Amino acid sequence: MKARRPYDPAAEGANMTFDGRMSYGDYLHLDTLLSAQKPLTDAHDEMLFIIQHHTSELWMRLAIHEIAAARRAIAGDALAPAFKMLARVSRIFEQLNNAWDVLRTMTPSEYTHFRGALGQSSGFQSWQYRRIEFMVGNRNQAMVQPHAHRPDIREELEAELRRPSLYDEALRLVARNGIAVPDAVLKRDLSEPYQPSDGVIEAWRVVYEAPREHWPLYELAEKLVDFEDYFRRWRFNHVTTVERVIGFKRGTGGTGGVSYLKRMLEVELFPELWRVRTAL
Repeated sequence: MKARRPYDPAAEGANMTFDGRMSYGDYLHLDTLLSAQKPLTDAHDEMLFIIQHHTSELWMRLAIHEIAAARRAIAGDALAPAFKMLARVSRIFEQLNNAWDVLRTMTPSEYTHFRGALGQSSGFQSWQYRRIEFMVGNRNQAMVQPHAHRPDIREELEAELRRPSLYDEALRLVARNGIAVPDAVLKRDLSEPYQPSDGVIEAWRVVYEAPREHWPLYELAEKLVDFEDYFRRWRFNHVTTVERVIGFKRGTGGTGGVSYLKRMLEVELFPELWRVRTAL
């Protein structure tokens, strides 16, 4: 029986030499990316912990890119691309949810081997996560303070508080389509936390009671609910993972740990879109 020759991709025209030409690693700057994992201890599971957070921050970077584009699209009445972007954000948070399954393979005893090396660092201090919250509508000026030591980041977060949120733009769109939205909501201080409004519930009720008449707004509402659904699951998985690994110890960043995260479960991003369901 004749021996088969090993497969040679070059025979089909695959590029096999890259002197002076861009390679996969060059394009992705893999040397930089893969050199960023620098454990501070010899604990085996610290690499898992670092990569979990690195990949989460990369997904959040993409979420920021997509939310910003969706917000611009809604402001410009370009709803079709906005729907695509919002659907992608939901899928991003599905990936973030799945990542907790990997981190949960680390036991409490394994985490204690390197927890002390973290110092005061904590996911609570993720400025990208904070920016996502500000972008979609959960605004709290006090949460800028952990980034005061970085003027560039502080300015970006403060600038975000001056911009209409994703939800603000959605409500402005509703008003542009002839459905009454209270002036107090449309002209509110953007930097302050959003306060639920009975008038906004009524506006969404008009949309939901006649979806064929208001289909673009109806679809937008459901895209926002989809996103918040995944976002809530991400928060819940965060709580259960932390409780599984450290119990009710105080977090490395000084928060109450599980108690703080459980309080965050009560936050609503698009409150009237959930409450309108009771009014229908």
